[in-house]
Amino acid sequence: MRYMWPRYVPVAERREKAAREMKKLEKSGRPLQPIRIEGRTIANTFWGRAWCEHLEGYSDFENRLPRGRSYVRNGSVCHLEIESGSIKAKVSGSSLYTITIGIKPLPATAWAEIKRRCSGEIHSLLDLLGGRLSDGVMAVVTDRDRGLFPKPREISMDCSCPDWATMCKHVAAVLYGVGARLDEHPELLFVLRGVNHEELVSAKVGEAVRAAVRGGGARRLAEVDIAEVFGLEMDEERPVAKGDSAKPAADSPSKKASPATTATRAKRAPAEQKSKAAPPFPKAITGAQVRRLRNRLGLTLKDFASLLGVSIGAVSLWEKTRGALNLQDRSRRALEKTWMQSPE
Repeated sequence: MRYMWPRYVPVAERREKAAREMKKLEKSGRPLQPIRIEGRTIANTFWGRAWCEHLEGYSDFENRLPRGRSYVRNGSVCHLEIESGSIKAKVSGSSLYTITIGIKPLPATAWAEIKRRCSGEIHSLLDLLGGRLSDGVMAVVTDRDRGLFPKPREISMDCSCPDWATMCKHVAAVLYGVGARLDEHPELLFVLRGVNHEELVSAKVGEAVRAAVRGGGARRLAEVDIAEVFGLEMDEERPVAKGDSAKPAADSPSKKASPATTATRAKRAPAEQKSKAAPPFPKAITGAQVRRLRNRLGLTLKDFASLLGVSIGAVSLWEKTRGALNLQDRSRRALEKTWMQSPE
């Protein structure tokens, strides 16, 4: 029996077919995450390029990956989603194929070693996700054997197409598509490997806080009113009655102190007596509380924004906003971490 090769499908036809298949999926109510490439360059950022270069560096992949370049460039990857430990995709070819790629989680020992080697070297989440890293940090995260990217033995692949090869052109297109997706959402690399990227910069918060304390930029609670620091409404100090003395008599131990004296002593109590149970991070933090937190740390807008991994404009807008802020989860977590580690 003579074997019949599948009919060659021109690029224009594949694009039209991909568009039709995407419309069908959208009508079914499934949210789509297609890969769209502008020009011929698949990945443009540090994380996207590093992903592609890492996979191309293995002889197991270097001869098979190119088969997927044209597919990803012409928009055949109709859908690609990245979750912890897996990549799920739909690729349009002669038919619409389903691709599943499994990625083993980064071993805990390897992650601990990466954090140790990067300690104090990554200044903010913006620097980390933007790929603004020192040569030393880049060498750590892209290390062929001990870095963040998966090795061939940590990757499993499956495609519904009839191609017998483990890495068919549809799988190869998806792997390149991951590089393009990391251009837009570099944090997904850490999601894929099952680690929290914020841990690489969390030490920076404590470092900044300790520096603020050492430099006198943050005032102790013994020197400021708790209401000023946390934005809480507290009872005003009772006025001194006429004829009363705010200073207790040293030679009259049996003499009761005036209400004013009691209030003054309470206010001057050691910080540790008042701050053992610091107020929890508010569910609805306000712009005024953000400003007080920054002032308490003695940080400029620029330094505070860098500490949180947000833009200077974002911090400025927060502080000008009246009432509760509507924050993204990442920004809220960064604020909460700084709040809980700030000096009391």
